[in-house]
Amino acid sequence: MLDGSVILKDFPLLQQTGADGRRICYLDSGATSQKPKAVIDAVTDYYEHFNANVHRGIYEISERATEATEVTRKKVRDFVHAASTSEIIFTRNATEAVNLVARTWGEANLKAGDTVILSEMEHHSNLVPWYMLAEKIGIRVEFVPVTDEFRLDLDTYRSLLKNTNAKLVSITGMSNVLGTIPPVKEMARDAHAAGALFLMDGAQSVPHMPVDVQDLDVDFAVFSAHKMLGPTGLGVLYGKKALLNAMPPFLGGGDMIGKVHLGSFTCNELPYKFEAGTPSIAEEVSFGAAVDYLNALGMENVFAEEQRLTDLAIARLSEIPGLKIFGPRDGDRGSAVSFTLDYVHPHDTADILGSRNVCVRAGHHCAMPLHERFNVPATTRASFYIYNTEEDIDRLCEALMYVYKLFG
Repeated sequence: MLDGSVILKDFPLLQQTGADGRRICYLDSGATSQKPKAVIDAVTDYYEHFNANVHRGIYEISERATEATEVTRKKVRDFVHAASTSEIIFTRNATEAVNLVARTWGEANLKAGDTVILSEMEHHSNLVPWYMLAEKIGIRVEFVPVTDEFRLDLDTYRSLLKNTNAKLVSITGMSNVLGTIPPVKEMARDAHAAGALFLMDGAQSVPHMPVDVQDLDVDFAVFSAHKMLGPTGLGVLYGKKALLNAMPPFLGGGDMIGKVHLGSFTCNELPYKFEAGTPSIAEEVSFGAAVDYLNALGMENVFAEEQRLTDLAIARLSEIPGLKIFGPRDGDRGSAVSFTLDYVHPHDTADILGSRNVCVRAGHHCAMPLHERFNVPATTRASFYIYNTEEDIDRLCEALMYVYKLFG
């Protein structure tokens, strides 16, 4: 079993204390994770010792930088169990990765009347790119409903596959609001049986649980480095090689080309075909350190400890008068716990908690349609990760009781 009180010592920011002398209680990892010193040191090491552009120089520090980024690509390949490094595309973030699929595979393969199936629990990043494509070429967008038990309505999902001209299903691997973990493997299998491809938004699932893209048999998966101990400004698109080879390029410029002539060009091979321009070199190098850190802990251990903490948090939060949790109470679920408190706006709750050095998030969490589904304008969200402890749950509940008494 992991021990968050030991792990948090590797995270410099988490050593900060507030006016009350207590360390920061960081419960906003669903938005971005903190970084261990190993990741911070990897950034510094790159800039101090081998800062050079990649794939171009034939001098030592350039070759070293190139090798370091390609080592990270191999680590990411193994982390999600992709078949080849050519299936790992570095992007700016998970949002860009979804847009890449929509603008390349989508525009090349979809036509007016074709259907893309999403769900009511999707992040805006897995909604808006498809809305934009619908406006541009006339595809239909359909939605799998969320039940009152905060799960996806799989009967409706299968009906949509059967009764629409479905070409793609794009579903989160874990809701950033509800913590719900959809049955991705089963849903991908059903999509393929209906002749549709499957994209998994893994921004919340890949950092928190073991993910094997080949076992899940998803055609595409996206995730972000900054939610899994890595740097901001770096995301990943996984795609099956045959699909990526057939897709047109996304951005044009240096490094994504094979040859350029006056009036024509040819594309580079995968994965560089989709990586135009100078990449985020320091971020790619340090992301490798983040993957190493998670591998050392073991993703099965990460998921088990987060489930233990989440179960405890839900039990404790349920004792607070007027507090309503949005998300499954038990079973496989992620570590995002969203809630409302009677008579208190979620932003006020988060503001008061922040004054007590308890960091949570309030708002619609880039999931406005999901909040509309449950008729609430916003929720407060506490999201746990490897460096959280039972003490953090105590701090959260103590602060919420203070809010309750303040407004009660």
